[in-house]
Amino acid sequence: MPDKPPYTVGVLALQGAVSEHLRQLEALGASAVAVKNIEQLQQIDGLILPGGESTAISKLMREYGFVEPIRRFAADGKPLFGTCAGMILLAKEIAGNASPHLALMDIQVQRNAFGRQIDSFETALSVKLLSAPFPAIFIRAPYIRQRLSDSVEVLAEMDGNIVLARQDNLLACAFHPELSHDTRIMALFLDMLK
Repeated sequence: MPDKPPYTVGVLALQGAVSEHLRQLEALGASAVAVKNIEQLQQIDGLILPGGESTAISKLMREYGFVEPIRRFAADGKPLFGTCAGMILLAKEIAGNASPHLALMDIQVQRNAFGRQIDSFETALSVKLLSAPFPAIFIRAPYIRQRLSDSVEVLAEMDGNIVLARQDNLLACAFHPELSHDTRIMALFLDMLK
């Protein structure tokens, strides 16, 4: 009988780039699950909040009762990874006085910071902990305007703006690592499960 993968990682499957995250997790040997109801949070070791439309995902999270269970999941020390819209969901502050969604990570984010869909781009991004640049794909991406505490560790910047950061069991990324063939950012997240 084949060995069970060491970790089960959920991808919040309410809206957004779910299948791409699932594929990349499985390629790295994790057991990957599309999370569609709050009971599934009991069965996973880590959770990814994918890119998509943060307002739509937030509305669905409230509608299906995910907000408090995800906050408890994080409070229990289980790792969360927010990519693009997921980074906005994690933030304690959103520039422009928009109400925060999960308000878990000590960051203030700027939505659509790099422009509209038409302004999407890919760049070789220097990332702390990686020996070679990462091919980062930015699509209507946010960035972190400021850290709200010293416990937020900056892992990558683009034009002086923070685009990848970690705080305890939280990882936030402005770009879409799941759209790249390079799995090193996802591997960084899986390392947080150890």
